[in-house]
Amino acid sequence: MFEVNIPVQERGTSQVLFNHTPASVSHSFDDANLTATTGLVPIMSLAQMAGLPDLAEDRLTVTTTGADKGANPAPKLATLVAGMAAGADSIDDMNILRHGGMQHLFDRVYAPSTLGSFLRSFAFGHVRQLDAISSRFLTNLNEHTPLLPASEDTGQAMVFVDVDDTVIDVHSASKQGAGFGYQGSRGLNALLATASTGDSGQIIVGQRLRKGSTSSARGADKFVADALATTTRINSGLPALVRADSAYYSSTVTKAARDAGAEVSITVRMDKKVKAAIGTISDGAWTGIEYPEAIYDEETRAWISKAEVAEVPFTAFTSKKKSLHAAGRLVVRRIPELNETKRTAGQDPLFDLFRYHAFFTTVDKDRFDTVAADHIHRKHAIIEQINAELKNGALAHMPSGVFNANAAWVAVAAITHNLLRAAAGLIGGRMSKVRAQTLRTRIISIPARIAHRARKLILHLPRRWPWATEFARLWHAALSPPTRSLS
Repeated sequence: MFEVNIPVQERGTSQVLFNHTPASVSHSFDDANLTATTGLVPIMSLAQMAGLPDLAEDRLTVTTTGADKGANPAPKLATLVAGMAAGADSIDDMNILRHGGMQHLFDRVYAPSTLGSFLRSFAFGHVRQLDAISSRFLTNLNEHTPLLPASEDTGQAMVFVDVDDTVIDVHSASKQGAGFGYQGSRGLNALLATASTGDSGQIIVGQRLRKGSTSSARGADKFVADALATTTRINSGLPALVRADSAYYSSTVTKAARDAGAEVSITVRMDKKVKAAIGTISDGAWTGIEYPEAIYDEETRAWISKAEVAEVPFTAFTSKKKSLHAAGRLVVRRIPELNETKRTAGQDPLFDLFRYHAFFTTVDKDRFDTVAADHIHRKHAIIEQINAELKNGALAHMPSGVFNANAAWVAVAAITHNLLRAAAGLIGGRMSKVRAQTLRTRIISIPARIAHRARKLILHLPRRWPWATEFARLWHAALSPPTRSLS
């Protein structure tokens, strides 16, 4: 038993929040029946129901050498997923699963050293196998709870597939693939695709780790095609709209989306052709809009709350061969120029100056008018929430010096994210769209004391837990026996 007594300190005259004197309190790590992450029980039960172990056994062929011969991919993958669900952002953090009474709840929880060896044994082909597992696991999860429910607004009912990349900073040049990307910092580049509807949270339908110095659009056409194929398998028949920023404005990405039956909404670069098209818009064609919330403009360092939008018919990629031409609409948003250095020096300008932002879309005007199309396109920024959520969890940093190990880590992070989204969906109500950190605080990181009675395992949870109802709802959905049909 490890016991430490808190030293006696003088108590001030201010109000004391702690209910005991320091000398009367001690702690000891000696209870073998306590668990700190009891919420992993329904979470990992859901993963088992959705066939994660079977998918790993059937599709993951990675093997290891040395003392750990025979990779046993299913329990190792499950250990990684459980650790990430509990908040692990490094291989060492996987030790969070090896405490107290966890051995009563889970079988074959592997040590961090074994998991590190397992990840380092991945080759590129094994990472692609893990991507396939992620896609099929998502399909299985959708059978237990609808991941992409249709929006109540049938006029705007679409599945929005957002594509973006983010740089995960690393602090060692010895990490394989590390390089200086568009952010100017050393890191690795993670390409992500998320899918969502107006009534759902965001699930990850595609993930890919790339070298830090790669361009954003490298391999994006194949990536978009794969992401749309995954989305189609779990989609309830809604049309899909691919949204992206100007880094993905290319004929190949647009063709990949169109070949998959999806529409596109992609920010364009302000080249001569786009500027000429904007010049054809008459003054009377602009429609004023007011943002419900002001938008911060990085260049002028000011909050923009008013703008005008207009559109013009536009055929993109006319410099390419005819099969790559794409007919659609060029939707333009203009805001007043507030940067004083760009205004006429020494006198007020004779006419208003504007800054223009444009995007190309193939969505028919009957579905989204100009204002609605602009509003829908700006919501592409929601993918930044996923980037932030992952970087606040499993992707806080890259845990290995081996590139393929880090690529596998990203794929496991996507699997874990989708598992937590499905769990939140089973809870329903206000919890259906909560972020992973909130789910950890309220559901996963709930302590319990394990007891055995009449060959039954009983978990004693804290009285008056604020989210006991939500926990019980998830427990019932993930652990209750299936109902028997009366027919």
